[in-house]
Amino acid sequence: MIPPGARVWIALGHTDMRRGMQGLALQVQQGLKRDPHGGDLFVFRGRSGSLVKIIWHDGIGMSLYAKRIEKGRFVWPSAKEGTISLTASQLACLLEGIDWRNPRYSWRPASAG
Repeated sequence: MIPPGARVWIALGHTDMRRGMQGLALQVQQGLKRDPHGGDLFVFRGRSGSLVKIIWHDGIGMSLYAKRIEKGRFVWPSAKEGTISLTASQLACLLEGIDWRNPRYSWRPASAG
């Protein structure tokens, strides 16, 4: 669950996935011009598209979350630099491998009539 008031930022382009918390926090600070200790979540994707890493500082310490998708790729914007803000729902879709830019319902309830 994303804490209230926290924003989710996708780092556009691809990131060297050998980086750990300190390297990604430095990229947030220098490359994205944001505060890595401000309580927002920052999402990074590797070149192959099958691995994402998220860093988040909760006010006490930095956390690193990594997820590798078994089939397919994580959907990512085509822009090469900058950031895009996501909602919690869009992040959930992204982490499931769903196209968060245009999610589609696969089932609709039947009308009661």
